[in-house]
Amino acid sequence: MAVDNSLAEMHWKHDLLGSIEVGIVVLDKEFNVQVWNQFMENHSSIVPSIIQGKSVFEFFPEIDKEWFTRKAAPAFSLKSPVFVIWEQRPFLFRFDSNRPITSKAEFMYQNITIFPLASLSGDVDQVCLVIYDVTDEAISRLVMQSLNTQLKEISRVDGLTGLYNRRYWNEQFDMEFKRTKRSDTESSLIMLDIDHFKKVNDTYGHPAGDEVIKALAGIIQKTIRETDVAGRYGGEEFAIILPNTPVANVEFVSERLRRLVEKCVVDYAGINISFTISIGIAGFQKSYKDSAQWLESADKALYQAKAAGRNRVILSE
Repeated sequence: MAVDNSLAEMHWKHDLLGSIEVGIVVLDKEFNVQVWNQFMENHSSIVPSIIQGKSVFEFFPEIDKEWFTRKAAPAFSLKSPVFVIWEQRPFLFRFDSNRPITSKAEFMYQNITIFPLASLSGDVDQVCLVIYDVTDEAISRLVMQSLNTQLKEISRVDGLTGLYNRRYWNEQFDMEFKRTKRSDTESSLIMLDIDHFKKVNDTYGHPAGDEVIKALAGIIQKTIRETDVAGRYGGEEFAIILPNTPVANVEFVSERLRRLVEKCVVDYAGINISFTISIGIAGFQKSYKDSAQWLESADKALYQAKAAGRNRVILSE
């Protein structure tokens, strides 16, 4: 009768481990596998008889041994459960996604709990890993984060040129003004716009004008550094912040930009459109009370470039 009861107990335990929709793995102190349930077998294609008594690291080299040993230590020494969520580490065991056709995941995202298993003496010689498939939750979260990032980017970027829009550029300009004033460094500002742009629109139409604006934005992006901040200030007018840059260096950059634009030809519907730009430069001055004064100085220099005949660079006095 005792034998029958023992067999019955083994049977329901086997059924239990095989039916639950989580992974169950029991490891000893050497991280050899003692229990490997049906979930783990299904997703790894490794049957218990093959892996039992073997090191889990031998079968799953993707597991960082040093990290996992350190992570499991509190379960052995302090008898304290340990939790690992997918945001910290996407998976412990690299399993394929359950739904390769409908899911965007390349692998199964997992939450892991490491439980201490105490013996009758109270010592913890084994731990139980519970592996939860949280792929759907993870993908939903990642998609939402991606959408939020895209929306944030859209709110910053001008749709036509790909440069920053005026609102976001102004925010960055105000921050640069405060940083420069606080750090007592040299920074510069460029304001520029397209010469006789109204004539381009009137002659070739607004779609052609948009192509000219996009061409100029492309040249600006190729000319400036990654640390510079370029934005479409409005219509055909652009502004560029050059942090930690003295005016002498900016004059060189501005002349290079002017020459590149002068050589540019925009092909619109078989029509070649040439154009030029005027540029105003203002270096940061300690006397500026706010960013508006800095901007006004660059804008004034731009106006002087226009008045002097256009297609030229003028430095603010």
